[in-house]
Amino acid sequence: MAILMEYIRVTTENLEQEHICCAISNNKDSQVASKKAWLAERFAEGLVFLKSVERGKCFIEYIPAENAWVPIVADGYMYIDCLWVSGSLKGHGYSNDLLGACMADSKEKGKQGLCILSSAKKRSFLADPKYLQYKGFTVCDEAVGGVQLWYLPFSDRAEKPKFKDCAKSPRVEKNGYVLYYTNQCPFNAKYVPIVEKTAREHQIPFKAIHLARKTDAQNAPTPITTYALFYNGEYLTNEQMNDARFLKLVSR
Repeated sequence: MAILMEYIRVTTENLEQEHICCAISNNKDSQVASKKAWLAERFAEGLVFLKSVERGKCFIEYIPAENAWVPIVADGYMYIDCLWVSGSLKGHGYSNDLLGACMADSKEKGKQGLCILSSAKKRSFLADPKYLQYKGFTVCDEAVGGVQLWYLPFSDRAEKPKFKDCAKSPRVEKNGYVLYYTNQCPFNAKYVPIVEKTAREHQIPFKAIHLARKTDAQNAPTPITTYALFYNGEYLTNEQMNDARFLKLVSR
C-alpha cells in the first residue's frame, strides 16, 4: 500500500532548520554546511529544492539551465540536478510526484522543457535511463564515454539541448590523477580531503580542482562536474572515492 508523502520546498527562510541531504542527518556536519552554503547562493538564480517532510527520504533539485553548473547549451530549459528516492520508498510514486511538480513549475515559468544527465545503462549518481524513458525523456546528446544528456520538450518547436564542445570528449592535459568537483554534492566536503591525504601518504600524483564558480563548471572538460576523476588525461569515473576505494582503483 502506498504511503502518503508530504513535501516541503526548501528556501532561504527555512534552509537552516530543514534536513536537505540524502544520507546525512547531522546538521553540523561539514558536508551539510557545504551543501547548504551552495544552495543558499543558488536560490536567487532560480534553484528549487523540493523534499519529503521525512528526513533523508526523497527530493528533487532543479535550476534554470542557464544557471546549471554543467557545460550544456539548453537555453529556456530547466535542468534537474538530482532526483533521488530512498530505496525503501521506491515503487510508491514519489519520483512521479517530484518530477510532476518540477514539470508543472517549469511550464508555469514558461520553460521549453526539462533536461538531465544519464547514460545508456544505469550508473551511480546519474538518473535511471529506464525511468527517464518511461516518463517520455529521450537522448539529445552524448559525450565520449557514454554520459548522455536527456530531455523532455514541452513542444515540438523546442530546440534540443546539447553539451558544450569542451565536454563532448572528456580529457585533461595533466598526468596523474586529477579530480574535478563542486560543492553541489555534499559528500565532497568530507571525502575529497580524505583522498587528497591518502594520495600524499602513498606518494600518488593527485590534484583536486574545485569548481567554485558557475562559469568554471559551465566550461569544465567533463559533462559531470559534481565529481569527475581522470588519470593521465583519460576520464575514469564519477563515483565517489574514499581512501579504500581510491587505493583499490590505483592498484588496478
